[in-house]
Order: sequence, then C-alpha cells, then structure tokens
Amino acid sequence: MTSPHASIAPHVQAFFTEHLCHQKRVSPHTIASCRDTFRLLLTFIKETVGIEPSALQVTELDAPLVLRFLDSLESQRGNTVRSRNIRLSALRTFFRFVALRAPESVAIATRVLAIPLKREDKHLVGYLTREAMEALLAAPDRSQWVGRRDHALLLTMYNSGARVSEMPMLRRRQIGFGTSTLLHLHGKGRKDRTVPLWSQTSRVLQAWVQEVGAQEDQMVFPNARGTPLSRHGVMYLLRQGVHKAVGTCPSLQTKQVSPHVIRHTTAMHLLQAGVDIAVIALWLGHESIETTHVYLEADLATKERALQKLGLCRKFCSGDYEGAVAPGYVGIRRRGSRTVRPQ
Repeated sequence: MTSPHASIAPHVQAFFTEHLCHQKRVSPHTIASCRDTFRLLLTFIKETVGIEPSALQVTELDAPLVLRFLDSLESQRGNTVRSRNIRLSALRTFFRFVALRAPESVAIATRVLAIPLKREDKHLVGYLTREAMEALLAAPDRSQWVGRRDHALLLTMYNSGARVSEMPMLRRRQIGFGTSTLLHLHGKGRKDRTVPLWSQTSRVLQAWVQEVGAQEDQMVFPNARGTPLSRHGVMYLLRQGVHKAVGTCPSLQTKQVSPHVIRHTTAMHLLQAGVDIAVIALWLGHESIETTHVYLEADLATKERALQKLGLCRKFCSGDYEGAVAPGYVGIRRRGSRTVRPQ
C-alpha cells in the first residue's frame, strides 16, 4: 500500500501515461490541457510554498492549496471563470484517479473533489452575418497559391462547421467526390461524422486537391513548407482575411472572429434557413442536442417568429378572429358576426 506521505510524482506519471492515454483514450488536446494545468500548478507551488515538484507529497496538495492556486489564476494571470473551471476539472479527474490508485488518500481527494465549479456569466454566441461571411470568403487573393488554399479552407470550414482541430490534419481520403460530395471528419470525443458539401465547395475543393496533390494520404491544407497548418496558423490566416474584408464589410472591424465563430456562423445560418435543431447537432458533431440550444437562444429571428405566433394565439383567445387570420385561411364564423374570408 502506498503511503499518503509519498511523492505525488508517480501518481502524476501514471495519470498521464496510463489513465488518460490508455484507459480513457482522451484526445491530444485534452492531454495538452491537463499538462498545462499541472505545469501551472507545480510552478505556483514552487513560487509560493517553495516545494520543488519532485519533492511534493500527496498530503501537501490539499484543498486549501488548490483553492489558492485557482484564485491566483483569476487574480494574477487574469484568467476567466471558464478557464479556472477547466483547470479545476482537470484536477478533479486527477484526484478521482488518485483515490482509486491510493485508497489511503481518499480523505484528501474528497476535499479537493468538494471544491465547486464557479458559476460564470453566459453570453450569447457570436456569429457573422451572411454579408460578412461572404466578404471574408472573398478576401483571399486567389491568384496566389496561399490565397487559393485560404479560400478553400475557409469555405470548407463554413460549409462543414468543423472545429479548428479537425482541419489542419484533413487528408484527401476524407473527401468523397461524386454525385454528392461528402466530408468525413474525426472530431471531439473520437466521434466520426459525415457532412455533405455544397456544389460550390465541391468545385473549389476538387480544383484545390488537383493542385496540391490527389494522393490518398495527402494533406488537403498544408502550409508553405508542406507540413500541417497549426492552430495558430489557421488563426493567422483568418485574421489576415478579416483585415482584407473590412474594406467591403466595415462591421467586421468590431468583430472578434475566430475559427469557432465560423463554426457558430454555420450553425446560425443553418438554423435561419429552417434546418431542424437535431440535424444541426448532428452536423456539428454535438454529443447532446442541449449543446445546440444555444443557437436558438441567440437567434433573434426565431424569437420574433415565436412572438408573432404568440400574437396570433392571443387574438384567437380574445375573440378577435378577423385580425388573426393568416393568408390562405379558408374562413371561420363567429357567433353574431360575418364569416372571415382570406385576403
């Protein structure tokens, strides 16, 4: 049995090499997030308590120290509540693992697991109008190799609603050209999904694939050196596109445009086109349809349509049938009044 006074280092090593990689098989992005959490935590402990990471014991990493660390993220690093909660979630996962691996540490793990997530303000999702999105897609200079790549990349992101992590490693074999062009994505939570592409996107991608190489393992959107685009590379080309598009769409100057805003834009435009919310959830690869409901909350047009329907219902309930009749309505007779005819 492991002593609760033993070093925490073996637990951290087993957490990353065994638990996250082999038992849970989480994504590289999740592993990187947990790694950053521990890097920040161990640096904080060394600077404030003076304990080297190699000398840190399980008993020393108790709830009060974790709370001080979380408070420092907001007060000193300027992190948001959301970032603070992400770091706490990583530590909770670690201490659940420690409680199973070293039962004598259950008391410490329980105290850390009892630290609540902080409530955060919920903001409406940001998205671009159709005019702004069209200006952004037209921004790259397609007479240049980089411009043709950027145009194809942005158009594919907008069509598919793909996450930024799904685009840089996209391979030729994931695109199925034919009567209907399909894009096969391997996304968050190791879930696969297939998204249909518009004819315009299909034509642009076909031309681009022929230019960059049609081999099955060929990366669809490489950088100038032929290696995969990084997340920062996608952000850079997006900022460049926004800078150019401001000339034709000045409203972009006040927008914070990120790859995830493009994803939100896809969802909002599908919703505004009348696509069912369940289909949008499948399109985006959401695990739960509740995640997709944020777009209903943000879409003012949907709320206005609901308000109009509510107005019709109130008129019918109050007996004002004539004012509530919609075009094409056959007619209804109210006692003591004439029949209402369609306009």
